[in-house]
Amino acid sequence: MVNKNDEFKLNITGYTSEGGGVGRFDGQAIFVENTAVGDEILCHIIKAKKTYAVGKIAKMIKPSKSRIEPECEAFKMCGGCSFAHITYEEELKLKAQKVEDAFQRIGGLSPEFEEIISSPEITRYRNKAQYPVRRENGILNIGFYAKKSHRVIDGGDCLLQPVEFTKIIEIFRKWINENNITVYSETTNIGLLRHIYLRKAFATGEIMVCAVINGKALPESEKLIEKLKEIQGFKTLVVNINKEKTNVVLGNECEAIYGEGYIEDILCGVKIKISPLSFYQVNRAGAEILYKKAAEYAEAKGNVLDLYCGTGTIGLSLAKNVDSLIGVEIIPEAIEDAKINAKLNGIENARFICGDASEAAKKLSEENIKVNTIILDPPRKGCAEDLLKTVTEMNPERIVYVSCDPATLARDCARLDAFGYKAEKVTPVDMFPRTAHVESVCLLKRTFNN
Repeated sequence: MVNKNDEFKLNITGYTSEGGGVGRFDGQAIFVENTAVGDEILCHIIKAKKTYAVGKIAKMIKPSKSRIEPECEAFKMCGGCSFAHITYEEELKLKAQKVEDAFQRIGGLSPEFEEIISSPEITRYRNKAQYPVRRENGILNIGFYAKKSHRVIDGGDCLLQPVEFTKIIEIFRKWINENNITVYSETTNIGLLRHIYLRKAFATGEIMVCAVINGKALPESEKLIEKLKEIQGFKTLVVNINKEKTNVVLGNECEAIYGEGYIEDILCGVKIKISPLSFYQVNRAGAEILYKKAAEYAEAKGNVLDLYCGTGTIGLSLAKNVDSLIGVEIIPEAIEDAKINAKLNGIENARFICGDASEAAKKLSEENIKVNTIILDPPRKGCAEDLLKTVTEMNPERIVYVSCDPATLARDCARLDAFGYKAEKVTPVDMFPRTAHVESVCLLKRTFNN
């Protein structure tokens, strides 16, 4: 058993689900951040437990062939990226393995694993960013949280974000300092500006700026707007009110103080209205690939039910080829956007329901609504078991499950297997380069006859 402050040679042989390196010493797992498989290091133990230990690199003895020099100076401090220190090819391999391991270890399933699809871009791909704003020791920091903390690392130019975002942050920084705008404190729940929330529609170039505030109004907003107008693509400034003592970024109330309060993008040929509270995939080019794979698996025909539909992006991309589309989403603003998106695209065979996915699916089942294909795109926690049971009772030919968490996807596919739906194919899609996250789309088919 190792002890705190021990030092020894360690070979890194694997990765954690969060992207950290793992090695073994005397049979004990040793976790070391910012390492790569193949690294040989002198490891210094900083935490020792009975079953595992945490170390840091005291010296790099022999670097892995997969190791590269991170382009971002904040990589070791910021909690945003996990894989900026390894090649993209290595990143894709371990993400594909992560999906396979989850299905086999958690789900006990062995579907056909199709080759992982890479992101068209590995930098500047994100269309959304949330920047916490804090003063620490009198210094204004606008950036991202340090790993496993709420300490804000001043952002600089994040290589995952559009260059316009960096310019906007600098406009805010100058505006805050020149106008004595107070900054929120998580400790006291005092101070006005909590977060700066930015979205960009890559197809149209439109940019939304949202100031999340602990108050009712944004002072000196005219001065801010005049400077924001210098940013190409700036379309709207929205104030989001969040007075709660919480680490949830957005409140429920939004007010547009410049522009219409939304931006428009184009995804899979469908015009999409995006409001501050609407879900929209952060990698537009990657989302097009993901949704095309989902459409391929769906072989959509007849009636399609799109649960967790958000602003309708997946379903609307299929709507012109099916008899009818029913979308379900619990966020009212997203449902309103979905209805508008259908009108924008001249789609008349779509119906959108605001409500909990489980309750809506149960109601549709009670109405004896017949569906050929059900699309599931739940949040990271996956689907409740009662929802999965209701989905299978609706007796679709196919279920297409889109997931951002291989573990909950594998768990839910095992549950669906017990209800008579077999996971046949899985394709990982890298929507989040340089981070530990990977998206997957899975095809499940009914194994029983009507």
